[in-house]
Amino acid sequence: MIANPAAAPHVLREYAFLADGRRGALIGPRGDISWMCMPGWDGDSIFASLLGGAGIYAITPSNRFVWGGYYEDGTLIWRSRWLSGTAEIECREALVFPGDRHRAVLLRRILAITEDAEVDVELRPVAQFGARSVREPRCADGVWTARVGALRLRWAGAPTAEMDTEGRHRGWRDRLVVPAGRHHDLILELSDHTLPKDLPDPDICWEATETAWRCDRPDLSSSIAPRDAAHAFAVLRGMTSESGGMVAAATTSLPERADKDENYDYRYVWIRDQALAGQAVAAAGPHPLLDDAVRFTSARLLADGPTLAPAYTVDGAAVPPVKAIDLPGYPGARPVIGNRVRGQFQLDVFGETLLLFAAAGRHDRLGSDHRRAVDIAVSAIADNYRRPDAGIWEIEDRLWTHSRLICAAGLRAVAACPNTGADTAHCTSLADVLVAEAARTGLHPSGRWQRAPGLPGVDAALLLAMIRGAIPADDPRYAATFFAVQRDLTTDYCVYRYRHDDRPLEVSEGAFLLCGFTMAMAAAQLGHPVTAMRFFERNRAACGTPGLFAEEFDVRQRQLRGNLPQAFVHAILLESALRLRPLQPQLPPPAAAAGPD
Repeated sequence: MIANPAAAPHVLREYAFLADGRRGALIGPRGDISWMCMPGWDGDSIFASLLGGAGIYAITPSNRFVWGGYYEDGTLIWRSRWLSGTAEIECREALVFPGDRHRAVLLRRILAITEDAEVDVELRPVAQFGARSVREPRCADGVWTARVGALRLRWAGAPTAEMDTEGRHRGWRDRLVVPAGRHHDLILELSDHTLPKDLPDPDICWEATETAWRCDRPDLSSSIAPRDAAHAFAVLRGMTSESGGMVAAATTSLPERADKDENYDYRYVWIRDQALAGQAVAAAGPHPLLDDAVRFTSARLLADGPTLAPAYTVDGAAVPPVKAIDLPGYPGARPVIGNRVRGQFQLDVFGETLLLFAAAGRHDRLGSDHRRAVDIAVSAIADNYRRPDAGIWEIEDRLWTHSRLICAAGLRAVAACPNTGADTAHCTSLADVLVAEAARTGLHPSGRWQRAPGLPGVDAALLLAMIRGAIPADDPRYAATFFAVQRDLTTDYCVYRYRHDDRPLEVSEGAFLLCGFTMAMAAAQLGHPVTAMRFFERNRAACGTPGLFAEEFDVRQRQLRGNLPQAFVHAILLESALRLRPLQPQLPPPAAAAGPD
């Protein structure tokens, strides 16, 4: 039995997301911060009620309420909003941005909009995935300090809070009343180092965070979905650390298919995802986030060469092996940390890195080290294109058609961009060889591409290589593949990766949102603008109330599936919103308002 209702799990569509580049937090509709790791993305949890742990930080109206909320434009500053009787209450939430490597500062400002706001506060941090509770709590001058595992804690704004020692884990409880029209600040600091002597000033912290989010923000007003594009950009920015590495998701072990135990830890940097995000940002212009993607990816290529791993920690270290953690888990999944991808070879990542470098080169954002990384990726493709790999879906090793075609697309892209320094003739010739090899082993008798030798079904990922230029848009194999995906892998403009078996698509897995937005861009390239917009709008709607996307969307139950938020979905939404701009109807300017007679 769950003692505090705020600790109960929610469906994923109800969670909002805070991030500072170094770490992230999920917050539910009861004002419950249910997931956060320290000191960084892949650290141990400090709040883990999302996975059934005891750690939580909740601010919840004391009386019955209904919930809403919204992000401040272009930021990850979230406003929880409740109607409690006739009272309107908001809680402005943020991690101080950009974040410090060792210290997280969590801002929570309770605002009484119309009447006095009465809220219950619970802070119950538990370190090391539930193993270490609060110890040495002290209150001096109205400020609490404590230790939680190896972390130092300081909490200001709750001088009347009382320690709750019931149950296994200690924590604080308080009831606050904020007068109508006023606000009250709570500031929580967590650090694996000694905390600074001075307390953070809430007004200064808020102003600095607002300013940081406003800086270096591209103008996305001409995209076909400006608000969603700006929000997707903010998510990518919040998930990118100062190393340039962007984590694939903020969470671990949120199941994709509960009955198959398909739950993974995505709190690492996937090279493919990093490249997809960089290409999306490049569509908006030469933004520093593009430079971050190039910097991280080139550093890994220069360090590891042809042994480039599919994924790394944000600091460039190896992803740890999979191991179970002692938490109940999100319903339907056994929680794990680490990822099996550490032992895989994925040929397609070299093609994606070349596409990233070409996108940066077109904006003149490449230096000599980046050009050396281009040469390394080209050589790795030349030496390994006959080698079976785990492919984009990270399954068994095969000669995946997508892997060869995306590498061909990357080779063509760097060959066409002089700033990459690539050998144009060599890259073009090698691309032709890869397409010929793909045709020899991966062309279906009907004239479309198939998944791999011995796997005649179509794969939606193949269209990703098509939109990137592996073959021209007027090549009949492109259209044949598009229509096969539309016929065999699409229901109501939701797109699935591939057929697992003879069951209905929606039974075997969720619709894959990356593929849905890819279909939108492919339809536009093939001259089907109405179809393109239908795919775009259908997949744009597959998010939760806070506008966050997971990896998959359960069409039957209209639920998000998988870890949250999934960076590459936000990246491909951003890119498609920009690439589809030419399809947007050009409306006449509004008529001038009639003046007085």
